[in-house]
Amino acid sequence: MPMDFLRRIEEAQFPLAVLEEADINCAAVLAAAKFIDANLPVPGGGSKPPAVILRITPQGRAELNRLRKQCT
Repeated sequence: MPMDFLRRIEEAQFPLAVLEEADINCAAVLAAAKFIDANLPVPGGGSKPPAVILRITPQGRAELNRLRKQCT
């Protein structure tokens, strides 16, 4: 789930290399939603290089805060 992935990386040191295909897919969804800035591998490019997450955007941080408030 992309939002679970966003929560998992919230306190990470950036840039963050992501190797697992499921995590790369989550990163692609989050990048499309403008919640992260990332360099993503080209789909169907043969060997899978890692995705590199550069940062969580202000929109992504706001969404994390919204989710936290929603859970309380």
